[in-house]
Amino acid sequence: MIAGTDLEPQSYVVTRGDLVRYAGASGDFNPIHWSDRVATSVGLPGVIAHGMYTMALAARAVDAWAGGPGRVVELGAKFTKPVVVPDDDEGVGIEVTGTVKSVEDGLATIGLEVTSGGAKVLGAARAVVRV
Repeated sequence: MIAGTDLEPQSYVVTRGDLVRYAGASGDFNPIHWSDRVATSVGLPGVIAHGMYTMALAARAVDAWAGGPGRVVELGAKFTKPVVVPDDDEGVGIEVTGTVKSVEDGLATIGLEVTSGGAKVLGAARAVVRV
């Protein structure tokens, strides 16, 4: 990795089925992640993806850029906007882009941008990977 390099964008689709599987794996069965009625009753625009699922997709992109699992040293972000997942077979897209900010002492720092529908869904997102 070379500082200043823009990394190949990674795209993912999230469906309600993905949310059900993630809820089972994580134990997070909050109904805002599966019930439109509950999600809208608390002021959300609809069912939203788990924030940590969104982070997991960012981590998946970083793994791809780093050349495989086991190289991510740090990953962090702020949850800035929910990812609304429609009740259909199409789901919603999430795109992860990255720019290598620095490389030193065998570590690369990557600035991340994670968006859905053109809106930034994670803020101050960054990763550090072994190179």
